[in-house]
Amino acid sequence: MEKIWQEMYEAARAVLAPRTISEYVTCGEVSAAVLSKSGKIYTGVCIDTCSTLGICAERNAIFNMITNGESDIAKVLCISPKSEEGNAGGAPCGACRELMVQLMPGRYRDIEIMMDYKTGRIMTLGELTPEWWIK
Repeated sequence: MEKIWQEMYEAARAVLAPRTISEYVTCGEVSAAVLSKSGKIYTGVCIDTCSTLGICAERNAIFNMITNGESDIAKVLCISPKSEEGNAGGAPCGACRELMVQLMPGRYRDIEIMMDYKTGRIMTLGELTPEWWIK
């Protein structure tokens, strides 16, 4: 497995910090790391609210990347509450996939997604979303 995946894992692990902000908001149960095409790693955590105003960790990391002037994604890694210790991975939700597709139309298919860190299983966004409405 490429060393960059380990760096992304460590970056996501560093921000994984489940906590309650108020009786209506929790965060940090899921964390993510996004590698931009320039080679910089951006992180984010999920923010859950009692309404639909929350955000997934992957989109939060992508918005962090956009805030810092970048918009091309190379790789995505997520650590969820169901991840075993020392493991990470899983497919992004539909909203996260939709954002990546719209952000990189015509180029999104090559984004690598860490499906299982322990085994090194990687899929591309194109494999996960073969028939998306944006080609």
